[in-house]
Amino acid sequence: MENKTADKREIRTIPLTELRVGAEGERQIIEGHASVFDSWSETLSGIFPFKEKVRRGAFSKSIQKDDIRALFNHSPDYVLGRNKANTLELEEDEKGLLVRIFPPETQWAKDLQVSISRGDISQMSIGFTVIKDEWSSEGKTDTRELIEVKLYDVSPVTFPAYTETDVGVKAMRDYESYVAERRAAEQKISDDAEKQAEAEKEKIRKGHEMQLLKTKFKNM
Repeated sequence: MENKTADKREIRTIPLTELRVGAEGERQIIEGHASVFDSWSETLSGIFPFKEKVRRGAFSKSIQKDDIRALFNHSPDYVLGRNKANTLELEEDEKGLLVRIFPPETQWAKDLQVSISRGDISQMSIGFTVIKDEWSSEGKTDTRELIEVKLYDVSPVTFPAYTETDVGVKAMRDYESYVAERRAAEQKISDDAEKQAEAEKEKIRKGHEMQLLKTKFKNM
């Protein structure tokens, strides 16, 4: 499904046991995966129940052309890096979206690195809008696959973004559109079956009438 609506940002968070702080030459570095490919999320159930996964390649166009920031808690007041300034590196590898942040030499950034090293902060979120997605169903569970997204920021976060806040209006509208399309398709199948049944009945009725006429003519 192509999504024409802009400014409908969504946030996703995954637990990152690998989120780590290290050094590259004289520069400190924060790195980890902000998203994992082809892995179903747990059921997101804030507004409606569904599962979601990110397809491989979903970020490829965005990380090549867009101006993306690394923030702390998605706050523009705490900028950790920026890809256009070569202080943020983003790469799709075999696992998912690999993030490498070169934080500034500020006290709050140093404090954040201590918190990550201690394990107090172990999760990262992505802020994005969906360019293209695909809704379907697996059994009784509706599913959403993110095929292409526009990435705005990657953020180490104190608390994960729960479904009630991170799914947002856009995902709800996409889901409602998907459900409406599915119901319309199911209704069409039902209507077509009903029309076919009526046509068969009419064919049988006319055949019966013709048979009666033949019998009548024979008896004349």
